[in-house]
Amino acid sequence: MWIAVRLHELPLEIFLRGSSTPEPFALEERHRVFACDRKACARGVRAGMAISAALALAPRLNVAPRDPAAETEALLGVAGWAAQFTPGVALEFPDSVLLEVSGSLKLFRGLSPLIERLQKGLEAMGWSAALAVAPTPRSACWLALAGKQKFIGSSAELEPALAALPVGVLRRDDETLAALQAFGVRTLGELRALARDGLARRFGQGLLDELDRGFGRLPDPRKFFVPPVRFRATIELPAEVTQAEALLFAARRLIVQLAGFLAARSRGVQRLVLRLRHRDRAATEIAIGLVAPSRDAEHFTLLLRERLASLSLAQAVREIALQAEDLVLLPGSSLGLLLEQGKPPGDWGHLVERLRARLGTEAVCGIAAQAEHRPERAVAVVEPGVFPMKLDFGERPFWLLESPKSLREVGAVPHHEGPLELLAGPERIESGWWDGDDVARDYFVARTQNEALVWIYRERRGEGGWYLHGLFA
Repeated sequence: MWIAVRLHELPLEIFLRGSSTPEPFALEERHRVFACDRKACARGVRAGMAISAALALAPRLNVAPRDPAAETEALLGVAGWAAQFTPGVALEFPDSVLLEVSGSLKLFRGLSPLIERLQKGLEAMGWSAALAVAPTPRSACWLALAGKQKFIGSSAELEPALAALPVGVLRRDDETLAALQAFGVRTLGELRALARDGLARRFGQGLLDELDRGFGRLPDPRKFFVPPVRFRATIELPAEVTQAEALLFAARRLIVQLAGFLAARSRGVQRLVLRLRHRDRAATEIAIGLVAPSRDAEHFTLLLRERLASLSLAQAVREIALQAEDLVLLPGSSLGLLLEQGKPPGDWGHLVERLRARLGTEAVCGIAAQAEHRPERAVAVVEPGVFPMKLDFGERPFWLLESPKSLREVGAVPHHEGPLELLAGPERIESGWWDGDDVARDYFVARTQNEALVWIYRERRGEGGWYLHGLFA
């Protein structure tokens, strides 16, 4: 069973999908209009019209040269995204992708849910598409090319459906199509009714073979697409953008494509980079780091929104590109993260990533215990991990002062907002003689007048004295 996805507006949408409200737009090829959008059509612009005539009808018309290379790159990107539904993805140039889905129907709970997911994903990426289903790849392409969004599941239904299609779906040269029209042949059914020997002599055996492949009389082997090892996708904006937050609409298109690409390869990423290209200055790079590998499009979008909200553009943006190079193997389902036994799961990795996107990478860190007796050196600042740290401090506080605070001593009793009551101790710590920063202290847990618990110590060297070093939560 083959699904054909035809991107019938591909040459236009490689430009237009980057904006939600583009100005009237047309593509130029050989000084004539190759294609135009609905806004341009409403002003009288038509394909084949001279560019000068089109500009006379629509003075604010945006015109860009057709870019076949970008069209091919976009088609490859759609193929990479579609590979999440089946490994059997084939390209049908210049504007179609084929999916062999007979082995995927149970996974996606049938054909209709699969078609719905395809349509939603293509729309989210900004592509207008015609979908058709048929038992052979070529027949599915013909149906999609004719705009017949039919879902033909058996060979018995195939022949009458194809017989009604116009001969234009064969995509032959103008001379061949004109000759067929001169013979009075307008549909594939009428073409098949002609004598095969005569057709072969007049138009070559290739035409007959193509018909036979489409109707299932000959095999039609396809070379399946292999997704690349790295991801990179680009959108050229229809007009320059001066506000950073306005770029999120176009970036979201690329993020959806990235998520599908990662799902196809059972991979995730911990770092992705959005590059903003300007007219005459170096590109701006927005790097997004993740605590754990992910391919969650919604989470990527949330992090990027936070970064764009705090970004001031030095110059207008003409093009955006999303790239992810270091792909990490990621299972299809994730386990819940538990803070404590019996507590509901929480996604701490996502929380850390969002805080870093808003506050900056250096503002959010993790902590790790070290084999060190000196309290100020017992914990190290590290990269935050996926799971919350479980640190057992015993009778030591979680919060330490940046540097110990000297306390008054009245009648041999240390004072901090009044006299302190010693509850536990002493805990003697003598360490560090080997690195020149040795300490000799007796630590106590004490209670203040307002019932708060503090961690204090008596200096055992020099003039002695009491010091406040930590606070219990």
